[in-house]
Amino acid sequence: MIALGADHGGYKLKEEIKKYFDEKGIEYKDFGTYSDERTDYPIYAKKACEAMVNGEADKAILFCRSGYGMSITANKYKGIRAASVYTEETAKFAKSDDDVNLITLGGDYLTVNEAICIIRTWLGTEFKQGRYQERIKMLEEIENENMK
Repeated sequence: MIALGADHGGYKLKEEIKKYFDEKGIEYKDFGTYSDERTDYPIYAKKACEAMVNGEADKAILFCRSGYGMSITANKYKGIRAASVYTEETAKFAKSDDDVNLITLGGDYLTVNEAICIIRTWLGTEFKQGRYQERIKMLEEIENENMK
């Protein structure tokens, strides 16, 4: 299941992605926001990330104006590897090389079609393993040292 979350700046894009997921039968849970009224991105990033940490979701997509605030928040959670992606290529490498399990998208910078292509690429890309898995283990060691 994919956890979704957005602040007011990413709300409209999130709603369009939900329509796409409904059409494709992709399972998701929307953790808010539920309108385009001004709100704070950490609230919704926290809800989606907690769903990943507790095993309710295995990946997430977060939306705000740029994608950066959501990415910063998500990377505060142990086990989450979040990246802001803006192209299919960056989505592909985020997954294949870094096993990114959460992407953030900027509602001010992506069209709905661009976002769908990015998501489709990210979901369809396999993690390479091998030396890349060794790097993930290094990241986990850093998390264990610094995230108590």
